[in-house]
Amino acid sequence: MKSKLLASLLIAATTLTMSGCVLNVGDHESRRGDNYWEVQQATNRSNLTKLQMGMTRDQVLVIMGTADFSEAHLSPNSEGEKQEVQVFFYRTQWAKGDGKTTKDECTPVVIRDNKLIGWGDSAYGKI
Repeated sequence: MKSKLLASLLIAATTLTMSGCVLNVGDHESRRGDNYWEVQQATNRSNLTKLQMGMTRDQVLVIMGTADFSEAHLSPNSEGEKQEVQVFFYRTQWAKGDGKTTKDECTPVVIRDNKLIGWGDSAYGKI
């Protein structure tokens, strides 16, 4: 009984001391400078030059990192079979000074059946 009381007091003390702690995970805004978007765009443009047709989805993601936007759907090929199409959008150009990334500021990277088939507006327009 004495050990239960001691354990309860220890838990209560720990809870009270930790109640004022706040942990902010995943918020990059506080670390971003005014030119964060410029650095991101330059990095993405540089990474696009490293892509090669036929790369796997995973190879593309290792080079490009996390996309700003993504889309996925199934579309029929010439034989009528369903193919998985994924499009990843990476910010590469500035369009509006509103502080938000939009698709018109991004370059699409198109993957069909786990293979890179192209990037840019012309590749996106053909899917």
